[in-house]
Amino acid sequence: MSDAPNGAGEATQQPQLTMKILAQFIRDMSFENILAQKGSQGEVTPEVNVQVQLEPRKRTVEHQYEVICKYVVASMIKGGEGTLFQLELEYGGVFHIEGLTDEQLAPFLMIECPRLLFPFARRINADNTREGGFPPINLDSIDFVQIYRQTL
Repeated sequence: MSDAPNGAGEATQQPQLTMKILAQFIRDMSFENILAQKGSQGEVTPEVNVQVQLEPRKRTVEHQYEVICKYVVASMIKGGEGTLFQLELEYGGVFHIEGLTDEQLAPFLMIECPRLLFPFARRINADNTREGGFPPINLDSIDFVQIYRQTL
């Protein structure tokens, strides 16, 4: 027999979050070594610009979502005199997610899922810039919360 009156001692059960990464993949990638195509005119001072876009979507299978992170990394000659290289990467993941309300799902897909994918995309960017003849570009951490707020 319970000491709590009218069942007040029973905890209300919140749904438990379940999240699994089912797959990760490169959807599209290109690397253009513009410097090699045009030829080098001596020493240049590079300036790197990174743009990020996110595309979350529901899949046809229940509780499955796909998140595509689009990265455009361009290295320009300081002063706007031309582009050294441009790398475009669309890196995605398939996630099984249960236990979130509709209000919680959108921020989770736009913040937490890209955070989990980011280290892999960073490595691909670094490997491709190095293989393209440039020092590897190790992307700085990305504020996915800020990107989410900008999309609202």
